Amino acid sequence: MVQQFKSILDLIKTFPDEQSCIEHLEQLRWNGNVVSPFDPTSKVYNCKGNKYKCKNTGKYFNVKTATLFDNTKVELQKWFIAIYFVTSHKKGISSLQLSRDLDITQKTAWFMLHRIRACFGIDSNEELNGEVEVDETYIGGDLNKMNAQRKKAKIEVGAKRGKEHKKPVLGMLQRGGKVKAMTLQKAHGIEMKPILYNQINHDSTVITDGFGAYKDIDKVFRNHVKI
Repeated sequence: MVQQFKSILDLIKTFPDEQSCIEHLEQLRWNGNVVSPFDPTSKVYNCKGNKYKCKNTGKYFNVKTATLFDNTKVELQKWFIAIYFVTSHKKGISSLQLSRDLDITQKTAWFMLHRIRACFGIDSNEELNGEVEVDETYIGGDLNKMNAQRKKAKIEVGAKRGKEHKKPVLGMLQRGGKVKAMTLQKAHGIEMKPILYNQINHDSTVITDGFGAYKDIDKVFRNHVKI
């Protein structure tokens, strides 16, 4: 639908407002012959505000009904841009990045990504769901147990005693299911939370310890349990 555009600017120029987006969708979906999503055999009445009425069922609908845009308040232009990003980025795009690009909340961005990936059959790397345990750890050798040459190399790159010379890793375990682990630059909430929001279904129960980096994740996930 939007893959033919060479840039975001080109897309925005083509669809500058909601009405232009609606007209484009109507052309793609119906090509001048509006069909009721509730009863394809029914006569359809044209109503105000880009709405239609199915005679047989008495239900109202519009071009977004029964599509990935259904029951959302997000402007169609932002949906088109999101589709462009998702289908153009070979490595994918995170909900955090999309929220920044479209000036929407991360929760809304996640919702949009979920619908777009499902609609276009794009692998979303299978989010963890259900009860998911999360914890962070540090991987790396003990300086005191290293040989002199390796210890010297660690120190030369700024390593110190303790965790400074180790690599932080975030682990996520779906109870009865899969495990995911990702390395971090720093074990801080600003880096960890976007990973959790992207890798774990938002209807899940997330189980963590009391580490401050997990503060406020209950605003995104259905349940947050601290142990």
